[in-house]
Amino acid sequence: MSPPSPSSGSRLDPHHDRYAERAKGMTASQIRALFAVAARPEVVSLAGGMPYLAALPMGNLAALMTELVATRGEQALQYGSGQGDPGLREQICEVMALVGISAHPDEVVVTTGSQQALDLVTRIFVDPGDVVLAEAPSYVGALGAFRSYQAEVRHVAMDEHGLVPAALRAALDRLRAQGRRASFLYTVPSFHNPAGVTATPDRRREIVSIARQHDLLVLEDDPYGLLGFDGTVPRALRADEAEQVIYLGSFSKTFAPGLRVGWALAPHAVRDKLVLASEATQLCPSSFSQLAVSTYLRTQPWQEQVKTFREVYRERRDAMLEALHDLMPPGSTWTSPAGGFYVWLTLPEGIDSAAMLPLAIGERVAYVPGTAFYAGADVPREADRTMRLSFCYPPPERIREGVRRLAGVVERELDLRSTFGSDRGPARGHHEPSLGRVSGPGPETT
Repeated sequence: MSPPSPSSGSRLDPHHDRYAERAKGMTASQIRALFAVAARPEVVSLAGGMPYLAALPMGNLAALMTELVATRGEQALQYGSGQGDPGLREQICEVMALVGISAHPDEVVVTTGSQQALDLVTRIFVDPGDVVLAEAPSYVGALGAFRSYQAEVRHVAMDEHGLVPAALRAALDRLRAQGRRASFLYTVPSFHNPAGVTATPDRRREIVSIARQHDLLVLEDDPYGLLGFDGTVPRALRADEAEQVIYLGSFSKTFAPGLRVGWALAPHAVRDKLVLASEATQLCPSSFSQLAVSTYLRTQPWQEQVKTFREVYRERRDAMLEALHDLMPPGSTWTSPAGGFYVWLTLPEGIDSAAMLPLAIGERVAYVPGTAFYAGADVPREADRTMRLSFCYPPPERIREGVRRLAGVVERELDLRSTFGSDRGPARGHHEPSLGRVSGPGPETT
């Protein structure tokens, strides 16, 4: 008998047929593919969500790191606890108190960034084919984690007030009618990535109520909660529900992403599973990174630093909103974030943001197409004409220049359409956000 002919995949990759089934579906995200291009100095990148680290007191941090090695080097450079440094876990509880959470350090598991926490939670709750509910659109890193464990992601609609409770109830009812249940709901209620919206207090209370009624586990991801531009800190879902909500936090946005320190706050039984899963992958999180963060929190005016970040990002948010208002063509709509890093832009009918991206790169401006923030076939029709714009990293003048370049590309696409008699859309100044299938009055833009 002759051996089977190699598949087309194995001809390109000699190891293709050896991979586990979960690995075969792994693909690079559109954001990852953009980084090489967006890093060129001539390109204005409105794509990546990189914090503006030049706002940090680098001299103080250099002295802090030197002292850490000199005084605690043997501990900082050694293996540590799989659950994380006890002193840092106490400080994390103090940080979470700012979003209304009362917690004990024993409930905290320190992770290598909140991305690892996402992975660990998915690992312990999701079998292949299980359903995960996620907002539409949703954070691409979470979708990647869910995909890697072969979850079926079903999106739940958002509007300018956050996740729509009626849509959540409907999704749960559909699952129940099919004899299925969701492993958990994934949500970013504060200063959403990528949509830039924030769930209202009423919405938060209703989501918690639904979770209790349906015995639904909620995975609350809150990397931006302290970065509200008016100083308001939204109350976390976990502040009002300890058993149904697992809370994820991170120092990547309020301190430095390069240290890769995040955490999960979970009920005790779940905490134990998370520690075991973490130890199986990394033995323990970096002792050096944890002690660096702990020392920073103990010795530096870190809440003042968060205020500095807020001011920097508010100025850049304002620059982006003003540029969008002044420069984007009729029919464009966008959200007006009250915090965080992102604006969600919807282009006029007929424009495909993914197809347009090479043209934008040619004009030296980068963004992330909206379809990157949806999973599988569950993509609303409007997603093709959406994109995420990040305002956190470029200075205001570069943001305006980037929007100018982007607007020029969109105008050329519209001109091409107009040659075939297409409608040019509504007059400028109509700024209702489009978030999936939900419509409604949008937030006021500057």
